[in-house]
Amino acid sequence: QVQLVESGGGLVQAGGSLRLSCAASGRTFNSYAMGWFRQAPGKEREFVAAITWSRGSTYYADSVKGRFTISRDNAKNTVYLQMNSLKPEDTAVYYCGEGRSITIATMGEISQYDYWGQGTQVTVSS
Repeated sequence: QVQLVESGGGLVQAGGSLRLSCAASGRTFNSYAMGWFRQAPGKEREFVAAITWSRGSTYYADSVKGRFTISRDNAKNTVYLQMNSLKPEDTAVYYCGEGRSITIATMGEISQYDYWGQGTQVTVSS
C-alpha cells in the first residue's frame, strides 16, 4: 500500500502563487510516476501535470504550461506543484496520484494511477 498526503492548498488572489506538496509513504519502490489532477465543482477530474521518479521527465496540460511547474525530491518521496499566475479557473480540489505501470502515452489518464491522496483545496479569487 502507498499513502499520499497533499498539502499547501489555500485561498489566493488571481495572479498569486501557491506550492502544493504530495508526500508518499509505504511501498513506493515500484512507483514510476506521480501526477497532479484537479476537480472543480460539477466537473470531471482532469490532468494537470506529471513527473517520472527516475529521470524527472515532466508533462503538463496545455492549460497550465508556462504557469505551473512539477518537481520531485526523491530522498523525501515528495512531489511538488509550483503554481504561479493563478487564475480563478484554477480553483479546484487538487489530487496527487501514483502510477506504477503508467507510460508516457497514458500519463494523463486517471485510470492509470494506482493510488490517490485525499486532495487539497485551491481557491483563486478574482
